[in-house]
Amino acid sequence: MITLTEENYLKALYRLSMGQEPVSVKSIAGLLDIKMPTVTSMVNKLAEKKLVRYEKYKAIELTERGKKAALHILRKHRLTELFLTQVMGLGWEEVHDIAEQVEHIQSERFFNRVDEMLGFPRFDPHGEPIPDASGKLPVMNAFPLSNGTPGKKYKLAGVLNHEPSFLTFLNSLQLALGTAIEIKQVQVFDASMEVVLNGKTKTVFSSLVCENLLVL
Repeated sequence: MITLTEENYLKALYRLSMGQEPVSVKSIAGLLDIKMPTVTSMVNKLAEKKLVRYEKYKAIELTERGKKAALHILRKHRLTELFLTQVMGLGWEEVHDIAEQVEHIQSERFFNRVDEMLGFPRFDPHGEPIPDASGKLPVMNAFPLSNGTPGKKYKLAGVLNHEPSFLTFLNSLQLALGTAIEIKQVQVFDASMEVVLNGKTKTVFSSLVCENLLVL
């Protein structure tokens, strides 16, 4: 049996493993805002359960069993976020903390039913891929708007920053998944972009905003 705390660690490990840097006790402590000795103790427990591979001074890696468990938690989290937005009408800036609680429900039947009710979706309200019941992730080909080309038109497919303040900012621009974005010009000085949204609204995105918008 995997505890609630262990599930949170596995999810954090999976998230960190998607980055460029090796996963360490320090990086886990930073992400979860927990003291390093506490993290070391938990990582040792996860290693005893064969959920991670851990040797002192070496990168921490999820085992296949650990990865499967992490993807299962992500599936529950992302399905919950989509249910809260599509069925209950909550904003995409409101759902993360609620999903953090719901993801620990153990009923497979419950989440499989949610999946079915939503039509077996492939992506959550932030554009993150949702693992299917077997743990398989759909392919995501989106890339940061900052890598886009002036004169080209794209569609918003996801966001990298899930902070409520950022999502609320996007709401103020009426920017949502599926919004058409045409890059008119990129400023050499600060990499800010002049864009047109849905063919009518002109605005300027900072380089930081562009880096956090995923488009197709």
